[in-house]
Amino acid sequence: MPPIRRRGALPVAALVFVPFLASAASAHALLERKEATPNAAYRGVVQIMHGCDGKPTTRVSVSIPEGVTGAKPMPKPGWTLATTRSAYSKPYPSFHGTVTEGVTTITWSGGSLPDDQVDEFTFFARVSDAFEPGATIHFPVEQDCTEGGYRWSEVPAPGQEARTLKTPAPAVRIVAAKATAAAPVPVKADSETKAGALAIETPWLRATPGGAKVAGGYVTVRNTGAEPDRLTGAAIARAGRGEIHTMSTENGVMKMAPVAGGLTIAPGESVALKPGGLHLMFLDLTDGLRAGETISGTLTFERAGTIPVTFTVAPIGAQGPGAAAPEAGGHAHHH
Repeated sequence: MPPIRRRGALPVAALVFVPFLASAASAHALLERKEATPNAAYRGVVQIMHGCDGKPTTRVSVSIPEGVTGAKPMPKPGWTLATTRSAYSKPYPSFHGTVTEGVTTITWSGGSLPDDQVDEFTFFARVSDAFEPGATIHFPVEQDCTEGGYRWSEVPAPGQEARTLKTPAPAVRIVAAKATAAAPVPVKADSETKAGALAIETPWLRATPGGAKVAGGYVTVRNTGAEPDRLTGAAIARAGRGEIHTMSTENGVMKMAPVAGGLTIAPGESVALKPGGLHLMFLDLTDGLRAGETISGTLTFERAGTIPVTFTVAPIGAQGPGAAAPEAGGHAHHH
């Protein structure tokens, strides 16, 4: 379907994911962030600035390119949300193991955004390690109105500049992790890791009995900044996947469930993941965890990106990183 556009149109759609380098004066998409790194989670925001020749917007669609995995849209009141899932061309590592398929198109429809108003359409995704620094990936955006529409889908040919295109697709440039604030270089001080506005305190694991396939992990995260952040994933070298879990007791029965959407750390506050409450759960262990050793891993945040951490391993049933195992006859939580 050819692009649908109006004469003299101003920029109307922006993917606030990470932008290609183009001036606001010439670009058809207004992009906020300039760089992205592989193996990190990102928040994408499509900004619709106005309609089509005065007509209201009724549909917004974003195409997720190959190599960007785990895309999840945010529902929007008054709009119908739909996704298309497709097989990837190859398997990709993810925060929860290997994935072979996922969401490739996200569409919000059925609403009505007047020409003189603006709005945002949000999704989350992960940029995989398929992209090397210097690469550029594109996120085509479609906007339909009650009459007319736009297709920001053109990709520059090798050697061609994006500003020469009439309807360029929003894009992201990939850089090395050390060059971006989305993946800060951690500074370690004793048992604390500092990454941007976050302070990650005393990550630790419980040792596991022989043959165990799951292990509990614990950590305290302080947010010293002015913006909230969200813990969205965790990983260790010996586990196939990691999840954030909550634990509660109802009528004397202990229940555990994954935390949907991640765990928010508000500005100026700290969140403690500890035995008997919120905790990390590492599944599909390939080898047991032994008291006294250290295990490399990562914590992934919505804003701060993926942060390397080192977990210490405490004895089975320990209630803290330096605690001994409970005495015989005592009760110990499994997680």
